[in-house]
This record gives sequence, C-alpha cells and structure tokens, in this order.
Amino acid sequence: MSIKQSIHLPDIAFVRLCIEEYGVNKGLYNTIDTFFYERGFEEIIERRKYILDFLGFVKKQSIAESRKVKFGSGGLRIQMDDYLDKNKIISINQYKTEKPISSRMQVY
Repeated sequence: MSIKQSIHLPDIAFVRLCIEEYGVNKGLYNTIDTFFYERGFEEIIERRKYILDFLGFVKKQSIAESRKVKFGSGGLRIQMDDYLDKNKIISINQYKTEKPISSRMQVY
C-alpha cells in the first residue's frame, strides 16, 4: 500500500500498519505521533506522512535483520532529532508561544 493510501486509513488500521510493517508497539507509535504533534504538525494527514517517513528512515538505517525497528535507551529521541536534522525539517512550534500538549496530559 502506498503512503498516499495508508495516510487515509482509519486510526486503528493505520496503527496496525505501523505495527506490522515496522514492528513498533502502540506506545512507541503514540510517542512518535506526540513528538510530531508537539512540534507543530497538528494536521493528522501531514503528521502521518512524517511518521511513515520517519519509520522508513529508521528502518533503512537499521543494520539488524529483524523487521522490528529498535531504539534502545534514549535512542528514539536521538533518531527523531537526527531525522529532523537530516531532512531539514523545522519544528513549527519553535515559533509558537503556547505550551504544547503531552500525551500524558489529560484533555477534557
């Protein structure tokens, strides 16, 4: 399935795609999704493109034979920052003044 098709899947199907294709669990997926959201990528379609691109980026760099993407302790943040840097992606949030939402915060 192409990226163009997969970004329009229902939420559960999109998460399942990430789990099956890249071996990330739901918690890791949520962390990655929150990472991009907190940097100002509020539109879900745009964010999903970046999530798939990031997971592909990590998978290409992985030297392991496993289908699963592995990060190790603190490795996810390092890989995310490396991805943003290498792809010249600027966080939109660096120009915003409001505090970003965290996945651990309760929203009412």
